Amino acid sequence: MTAEPDDARRYFAAIRAALGGLEIFMRDDRSPLYKHGIVAGIVAEYIARLEKSFACWNNRLGFMESFRIGRAESGFPVFQNVLELENDRRSASQRLATITKPEELRAEMADFILRHKAFPQALQRSMAERLYLEDVEGGETFAPFLLAKTVKVSVNPKTGRPYYLVHWASFDGSANLPLIYMATVEDSSPDMIAQLVVANGRLNEKVEIPLPVEGLLNPKLAHRFDDFTEKHSAYTLSPVTIATNLDKDFPELHPKQLRRVVLGPFYSAGITEHNSTVTEVLSKVSRPENAWLLTWTIQEVYSKAEKPGRRGLWSSEPASEEFFINTDDLEAARQGVSHYEKHALVPHEAYQALYAAGEADRIFAGYKVHILSKGRVISDV
Repeated sequence: MTAEPDDARRYFAAIRAALGGLEIFMRDDRSPLYKHGIVAGIVAEYIARLEKSFACWNNRLGFMESFRIGRAESGFPVFQNVLELENDRRSASQRLATITKPEELRAEMADFILRHKAFPQALQRSMAERLYLEDVEGGETFAPFLLAKTVKVSVNPKTGRPYYLVHWASFDGSANLPLIYMATVEDSSPDMIAQLVVANGRLNEKVEIPLPVEGLLNPKLAHRFDDFTEKHSAYTLSPVTIATNLDKDFPELHPKQLRRVVLGPFYSAGITEHNSTVTEVLSKVSRPENAWLLTWTIQEVYSKAEKPGRRGLWSSEPASEEFFINTDDLEAARQGVSHYEKHALVPHEAYQALYAAGEADRIFAGYKVHILSKGRVISDV
């Protein structure tokens, strides 16, 4: 649905507060993700990209009449906005060349006001478009798909193989949700073992690796890996499906763990409509900037064992992973994961309203709740 200008401004204020609170949570030493500092750092990197995207979309309201969000589903912008932002980034320099420079626009606006005793709306729109394009051109936004990066390299002493921590992200076009992926992958390619592993089974310190490395560290597989991740980043694919397909498609790669962070849904009073109870209670929060609720899910699948490869006279099979799915937990089995966590971040005032309405226990059932209060995040409430 389309958000009108006033709604859009309230929405942007709420999502800005929510993403800012999530970033505080990620950097808090009491956060469960902080124990895995590199994981928190990866998520924070993509949050920063989202914040940049929302800042650009907010600026775009200066010359565009409306903004579409998934009111009844995710609470995030619809995919078309993400595509348009990426297209604008690519064409920004050409479009900027056709728009009058800022100082000239300001002079024309001042002259228009003096001559006509009226506000120069057309010139104001040109100025807004110029500022938007400058921001888009110079910033790292959350694109429809963000290519993988290798951020850690080590060696598994048991197998003698190097392993990589790789991350990438996508904005799912059907669910309108930002998705962040992290994978720990061993590499049994003989040339990579020869380069990266020394005789004592440790990482060869003589090889300089300027982390982060764009793409998979193995150059022979990097392009194929990019193609794979782009085609296998949909929300409809379960983590175990993605990990299993990665294992099958790359005999040299052995995925030991795949983690997916699903950001959303996001709830904002008077804007989103995907939970009538939440909407009704949040509408009673006195300050609109505190009338929101952000949820996210962390999904993880890991290998419990590796089935050795087999070489025969007539046929052979590569090594394959046996992924653990927690069938004792029906929700874990449904999601196709070994483990999952559901989190909710809510301003203190909104939590008080939900609690006072007697809805907190029902709404937050199964969630780890984090309350944003005075620039700090309080967990385990």
